[in-house]
Amino acid sequence: MIEENVTAKLTVAAPVTRVFEVLADPTTHSAIDGTGWVQEAADREPLTETGQIFRMDMYHDNHPDGDYRVINKVEVLEPPRAIGWLTGTEKDGGHLEFGGWIWRYDLAPLGPSGTEVTLTYDWSAVLPHVREYIHFPPFGPDHLTNSLRHLATLTEGAS
Repeated sequence: MIEENVTAKLTVAAPVTRVFEVLADPTTHSAIDGTGWVQEAADREPLTETGQIFRMDMYHDNHPDGDYRVINKVEVLEPPRAIGWLTGTEKDGGHLEFGGWIWRYDLAPLGPSGTEVTLTYDWSAVLPHVREYIHFPPFGPDHLTNSLRHLATLTEGAS
């Protein structure tokens, strides 16, 4: 059986509420990502409900336009335990189309000042025609761990 997700875990020296707060703030996502792909939040409001849409400005050398924008839809929101979103695009006429991959963070408190963070990137719902032009996962094996380290830097020592 071929895995269609990758997962990384890291213990962060910050309270679970602080970690969740940072993840629910789209303006922090560029710093969390750390690859240079995620540029800036076009929608800067905190994530507060499932179904909420937020847009991110992106850049990738292999994208036909270089600069582009993704649409994210909050699929999981269980403060302060879990948050996740589907990623897609906005087509002509405002039609939203999601690619079938989801980013999900699960948070487990480890006392008052520690949190185990599990980041999962799951592409199991990606349709065959999308898989023809996007290789999954579209990043190297250390990407999730590096991303969690960036999250730790943003949350540790802050309250």
